[in-house]
Amino acid sequence: MTGVAVASTVPRRILGIALRRFRTRAGKTMREAADVIGQSEQSVRRIEQGTVSTPTGKVANLCELYAVPAQTRQALLGLAKETKSTAACWWHSYADVVPAWFELYVALEATACRLRCFDPLLVNGLLQGDAYMAEAIRAIEPELSEEDVDARAELRRSRQRLLARFPDPLRLEVIIAEAVLLAELPEGVMRAQLWHLLQASELPHVQVRVLPLSAGLHQAAVAGPFTMLDFPAEDGGVAASTVYGESLTGAIYLDASSEIAAYDGVWAALAAASLSKTESIELISRRMKELNDRESGPDRG
Repeated sequence: MTGVAVASTVPRRILGIALRRFRTRAGKTMREAADVIGQSEQSVRRIEQGTVSTPTGKVANLCELYAVPAQTRQALLGLAKETKSTAACWWHSYADVVPAWFELYVALEATACRLRCFDPLLVNGLLQGDAYMAEAIRAIEPELSEEDVDARAELRRSRQRLLARFPDPLRLEVIIAEAVLLAELPEGVMRAQLWHLLQASELPHVQVRVLPLSAGLHQAAVAGPFTMLDFPAEDGGVAASTVYGESLTGAIYLDASSEIAAYDGVWAALAAASLSKTESIELISRRMKELNDRESGPDRG
């Protein structure tokens, strides 16, 4: 049926994740939650999985049961209102709430089963080594203190543990522009980062591919950097995907079927233009050797 507005699934998913965490923290069972809102345990499960909209009254009752702090409670009630929005995409501004905006993405990332990431400007955060990570954080937010840089880095390292999640590690597919590997950084930083990429490529659930300079212009030139998140469905399959993008002042989440189809097409075009996994490893290895020769050559003695 055409012409029907479809609400974004993102607020539902984030609300569900938050309610599940608060229920667990409060030591409450699904049965207790179900009794408070006058529904079945299956209904509570659907709320926590983000598959249904939730009236604000029921969210308020659950917040009371879980003893959710007042400020957080208001945020969850705001999300509950968003679950009924007919907008097919969801924009979250974080201009005044840094870095709270990113906690939303982190929550989604933690529940995803597969990520597809196109990175034309930076090495993906899940694949960054410590030295490169610190340089990237400083470049993006130069006003940060060293203490804040360390805090940002620790958050990023905690996200990287998803790649070692047992028994279902996050499947990560990354396409990175060759220009990223050619960036001039302080001595040793890029060389260590390239080694980190090669190590990550050995994981069976991680795929790193390089979009070569020779690819020229491509379909993602307009799309810019993006991440496609796939989520596990109740039947063991994959639920509808979500596309995530960010800017200096906010983050946008897209999950309308037409939007997902468009980004699927962009991803397919990028994959077709990129080097194979083996070719990408060879290119990364060559670049690392070039840096090694330059940084440890006899002329430096």
